[in-house]
Amino acid sequence: MQQSGIGPTLVFLPGFASDMLGQKADALAGLCAEHGRAMLRFDYSGHGASGGTFTDGTIGRWTADALAAIDGLTDGPIVLVGSSMGGWIALLAALARPARVVGLVGIAAAPDFTQDLMWAAMAPPERATLARDGVLMIPSEYGPSTAITRALIEEGRNHLLLAAPIAIYCKVRLLHGQRDPDVPWETALRLAACLESADVQVTLVKHGDHRLSRPDDLALIGRTVLTLLGKDAA
Repeated sequence: MQQSGIGPTLVFLPGFASDMLGQKADALAGLCAEHGRAMLRFDYSGHGASGGTFTDGTIGRWTADALAAIDGLTDGPIVLVGSSMGGWIALLAALARPARVVGLVGIAAAPDFTQDLMWAAMAPPERATLARDGVLMIPSEYGPSTAITRALIEEGRNHLLLAAPIAIYCKVRLLHGQRDPDVPWETALRLAACLESADVQVTLVKHGDHRLSRPDDLALIGRTVLTLLGKDAA
């Protein structure tokens, strides 16, 4: 979904098993419309309105989806806003298109989650099931159980970021709730320490959860995004 307007173009990257029609994406679309800013939002393959099968997806494939959308549907400078897994994909996209990305916002950004949060949390019998069947069903508090594939875990290891400096030099803003049950808020501090940019700010929301979709959370996200889009927007 594209909205015309002045740049930089805001590009929203949704989370794992999420889509482009969530509360945060809708709120940002309204904000961009109000301020006459260009915006792009889309669904990865196997998500939302896109074709494909969810269980065929991997971090690399979904990053390729994001880059194809950015390259084919936007021009000029962009500001990436990534939610949860979308924060990881935003980082990978910024590494792949450094000349175009002038700002990045991570909302409960979850780099390396396939290894640090999924694989690390699996008990030996679960790992055995994943190895044998190629898929493991994980209960989700946000809806039906989610299928985690062996390919997602194994391919994700090709894109891990938090063990070395991350060569991203644009402005970065990381927002994270301290009551996030899915991605520890300390992840934002680890990420900030790895980023080579000199302009990185971390905002911790004391009572915020993983979604950061309460009215006050959405207002914070909006203010943060407007600042990166430029003072004319703010």
